[in-house]
Amino acid sequence: MSTAKSPPTTNRLLTSLPKKSYHSLERHFQEVPLVFGSIIYEPAAPISDVYFPNSGIVSLLATANGHSSLEVGMVGNEGMVGLSVFMGVNSSINRAVVQGTGTSLKMKTTTFLRMCSEGGFLPRLLQRYTHSVLAQITQSAVCNQFHAVDARLARWLLMTHDRMGDDEFQLTHDFLSNMLGVRREGVSRAAANLQKRKLIIYSRGKLKVLNRPELEATACPCYQITKTERNSF
Repeated sequence: MSTAKSPPTTNRLLTSLPKKSYHSLERHFQEVPLVFGSIIYEPAAPISDVYFPNSGIVSLLATANGHSSLEVGMVGNEGMVGLSVFMGVNSSINRAVVQGTGTSLKMKTTTFLRMCSEGGFLPRLLQRYTHSVLAQITQSAVCNQFHAVDARLARWLLMTHDRMGDDEFQLTHDFLSNMLGVRREGVSRAAANLQKRKLIIYSRGKLKVLNRPELEATACPCYQITKTERNSF
């Protein structure tokens, strides 16, 4: 492996580490693009690399019958993709798909586990992050069961907006249908409602947030719950 230093990171987990701890990891990273729609790993497949996004978003999708899917988690520059490896399992029950274009630092799983086994700040930080992810997954399950599609869509758009750092991002009806676990027609109606209220503009696979305060007022309480948890580490 090359010993060249990787580019500076904006991943919040990595920037939370003491400089000495990060420098011990730095030479093992490779910067890679996150391309919209690309699959990082499939359910039950061995996880060969872990990812620390600098920008963009990776969605964690639970699948049913190999066809239908539902987003149960979202990872941006606050976290890590491949967390099950840290928990002692070399595969995941979920599919990881790039939802928002960006970049990530990538590390071989074997190297990552060796670095974690040395103790220090990294495993302690990842323990706290694991709790945050479990809270997000739990709240998503509650949200999908009890809240209206318009409120769920607003929550999801706010979570995406937070992580992308841009008012405009790429989005398709089919992709959003998978994220929310509703039919394409239901997504279209919910998006049309938000657009009619001038909260968003949605056209030809591009969505732009126009009025974030009103979008926050429309979202269910799940958004603030998960945001508070995400910002607590």
